[in-house]
Amino acid sequence: MNILINLSSHLISEALSDLLKKEQDGYQIFVVSNRNTFDKLSADNFSPDVILVDFNNINPKLFSRYPESKVILIDTGLKQEDIIATLLSYKLSGVLSAHTDLHLFKKALKIVSEGEIWIDNSIIKAFLHSAGLISKTGKINGITGREKEIIEYISQGYRNKEIAQRLNISEQTVKAHLNRIFRKFNVSNRSKLITLAMNNRIA
Repeated sequence: MNILINLSSHLISEALSDLLKKEQDGYQIFVVSNRNTFDKLSADNFSPDVILVDFNNINPKLFSRYPESKVILIDTGLKQEDIIATLLSYKLSGVLSAHTDLHLFKKALKIVSEGEIWIDNSIIKAFLHSAGLISKTGKINGITGREKEIIEYISQGYRNKEIAQRLNISEQTVKAHLNRIFRKFNVSNRSKLITLAMNNRIA
């Protein structure tokens, strides 16, 4: 997997690069430190599968330069309105907290590279609160507690079989819950469900 790291802090970018390289999972990693680095990447015909970018470095040129790449926003403590604005302005494939542990970080990279959307659990919860889906008691309005759990697992990239194992229910039961959730929110797949919540459009 080719990964391009374009964060404001060069120190953090290099530390993240070193951390991923030590995993020996076949990652090819390039760190962007300035405009010349982009020129070098172009000269080397490097095409990233996934781009890690923060709020300060995200811009339209990044998407036009690499239209086929999956872009993940690294949340370094952004205000909720900044995340919403970024999601509405750009076609992101995921949002990851800077506090994500390495295991989930690697899983997010894999999920996103396969064309799925990854949203950190803490972030999706914040958006559900904002959209009025979670009441002050912590319950999501209009859906059951089990459906709430399934939405949270979906937001973390878990597949039906994994969700079934974690909830100790059958995979068929997970599918049944998921179909009801889709009907309630009038969506047809996982990506649309997460996008709907993240865009603050669910009533």
